[in-house]
Amino acid sequence: MRGKKPPKRIIEPDPVYKNTNVTRFINKLMWCGKKTTAERIFYGAMDIINEKTGEEGIEVFKRALENARPHVQVKSRRVGGSTYQVPIDIKSEKQMEHAMRWLIQYSRARKGRPMREKLAFELLDAASGTGSSVKKKDDTHRMAEANRAFAHYRV
Repeated sequence: MRGKKPPKRIIEPDPVYKNTNVTRFINKLMWCGKKTTAERIFYGAMDIINEKTGEEGIEVFKRALENARPHVQVKSRRVGGSTYQVPIDIKSEKQMEHAMRWLIQYSRARKGRPMREKLAFELLDAASGTGSSVKKKDDTHRMAEANRAFAHYRV
């Protein structure tokens, strides 16, 4: 590898909640550089959560992220002629990336409502431990647990 690794970008906290995870989430939610639209969707979802539950939207968001974060994942590793699914631990930053990606992906997959409502309901489901993103995390953990015998092939 030539040269140095580029420095990590410093992410500014969002103006409403003063939270860097919110900024990251909005950036992931954004399509075609339309940040104001992504912000409108996110803050609209927070308002819907406030109306539905009566608790702060940011607290539900934090709880949803925590419930959707995977702690292990499986990676394919070729040994000899066969490929093994090797379970590996994930760094906390990458855990957040996975959780955010899954929350957005499964919000978009819901049908028949505006995006802010779909996001709000996915966040509420994830916060209560039931949503599709939490199911994805459980499936990932189950896969890692099933392939624990191949952990010695870890890279």
